[in-house]
Amino acid sequence: MCGIWALFGSDECLSVQCLSAMKIAHRGPDAFRFENVNGFTNCCFGFHRLAVVDQLYGMQPIRVKKFPYLWLCYNGEIYNFKQLQKQFGFEYQTLVDGEVILHLYNRGGIEQTASMLDGVFAFILLDTANRKVFLARDTYGVRPLFKVLTDDGFLGVCSEAKGLINLKHSTSLCPKVEPFLPGHYEVLDLKPSGKVASVELVKFHSYKDEPLHAACDTVETLPSGFDLETVKSNIRILFENAVRKRLMAHRRIGCLLSGGLDSSLVAAVLLKLMKEIDLNYPLQTFAIGMENSPDLLAARKVAAHIGSEHHEVIFNSEEGIQAIEEVIFSLETYDITTVRASIGMYLVSKYIRKKTDSVVIFSGEGSDELTQGYIYFHKAPSPEEAAEESERLLKELYLFDVLRADRTTAAHGLELRVPFLDHRFTSYYLSLPAELRIPKNGIEKYLLRQSFEDSNLLPKEILWRPKEAFSDGIASVKKSWFSILQDYIDQQVDDLLLEKAAEKYPFNPPKTKESYYYRQIFEKHYSGQSNWLPHYWMPRWVKATDPSARTLKHYKSATQE
Repeated sequence: MCGIWALFGSDECLSVQCLSAMKIAHRGPDAFRFENVNGFTNCCFGFHRLAVVDQLYGMQPIRVKKFPYLWLCYNGEIYNFKQLQKQFGFEYQTLVDGEVILHLYNRGGIEQTASMLDGVFAFILLDTANRKVFLARDTYGVRPLFKVLTDDGFLGVCSEAKGLINLKHSTSLCPKVEPFLPGHYEVLDLKPSGKVASVELVKFHSYKDEPLHAACDTVETLPSGFDLETVKSNIRILFENAVRKRLMAHRRIGCLLSGGLDSSLVAAVLLKLMKEIDLNYPLQTFAIGMENSPDLLAARKVAAHIGSEHHEVIFNSEEGIQAIEEVIFSLETYDITTVRASIGMYLVSKYIRKKTDSVVIFSGEGSDELTQGYIYFHKAPSPEEAAEESERLLKELYLFDVLRADRTTAAHGLELRVPFLDHRFTSYYLSLPAELRIPKNGIEKYLLRQSFEDSNLLPKEILWRPKEAFSDGIASVKKSWFSILQDYIDQQVDDLLLEKAAEKYPFNPPKTKESYYYRQIFEKHYSGQSNWLPHYWMPRWVKATDPSARTLKHYKSATQE
């Protein structure tokens, strides 16, 4: 996890512009470099480093003797860089996994490069010999990337939008900053003036398709067919492989543990594999919640079962409320459920950074979208519609859960790893018949739970624990976190302000005081950028006025049984 920043064709003094690069310093607390491009005085790279691999030669932009005309600034982890080296005979100059991007590009161009990378990434690749700039982002947007491109060819690229919004440019008072689409690469021509012109934007991978890099994966051909035992075995094999490949790190590994199915499975498999490779430290797991919250109690059970070194972070409502503004500033969104869920994750990340030496943090993001874990999936009209909704959620992950997970951890210089979003695991799961993937017997994620039923990885009551949203599970059943927030905000926002909300904020107008409160804070830091959030996250097929699962009838009946 790092912070990348680059400008091409700047009309303003670069020493002034580079102050914007410091807005993302939290992403790379270990080192910083600012470098001009030879022959292009108005082009430069900025890089904030979190040293996770190759402590000696890991600074960026990466340049190697073999390709002196290539400049690479990237944020991510490429898990198959050794397999690609073996397959194509690449000679690496460093131990940095991202160096493989230079070799792949030299061998087969940008499309093959993006398609062959097994990992999470956002990168800027400059080819001065052919006067090209390339941008690319991984399939689910696990690593963030924003860009601004003006009509006259000034390009700015950054890991977070906050590094671009204050850039100065002669022809535009407020250039439009927008997220770079996941699963795409863009080709731009670099002119002698340092300005650029976009040539094409290409989608290089659809998450339903088996990725091109599967051919050189450590897990080769899986048994085919959809009989239940084969499917369950394949799910276990691919998930374990997803966790194993993410063990690549020279810094201590930890794991977020809410006590729900997803984070518990990740923690259990992670600890099992760490023992197999004989890592010389115990796995630290981290849970957060208010006193006696369901998550804390469940996480305690899991930690005792798997034998991790468990840490509990207990916070009160005042601490959570005080964090709202800094959380919204970090997130760059005003989505209601994202803000709610981010507060706990932000506070636990702050604890990890201050109190421990864990830096590489595993988490369970992506499972709810992939395996139909949200409570409202019980109301899906048909398996086919449930499958379509699952795909829509995966496509929008970069706007919601993946955004939350990245920003709340990156704000404290931690690197997030999310095995449920492994390319091979997700493409396999999505290839299964729609009726296999739906909730069964009133239980969501039934197939995933069933797949690990005989593994003894988790206690039965955890493996079959009903879905609890992270923003709900951190508080008590008696009073949800969203209720605590709403009670506080009710005193902060006047009724008259809410009545006129649609006039003040015509795009995504706030319909509740809570929504209005978050929007006010967002506009304070990111005025006029409300289009970064196309729509609010809300459940489907139910008449919901609030995104919390605890407001849905299915949740109420389950907790009352």
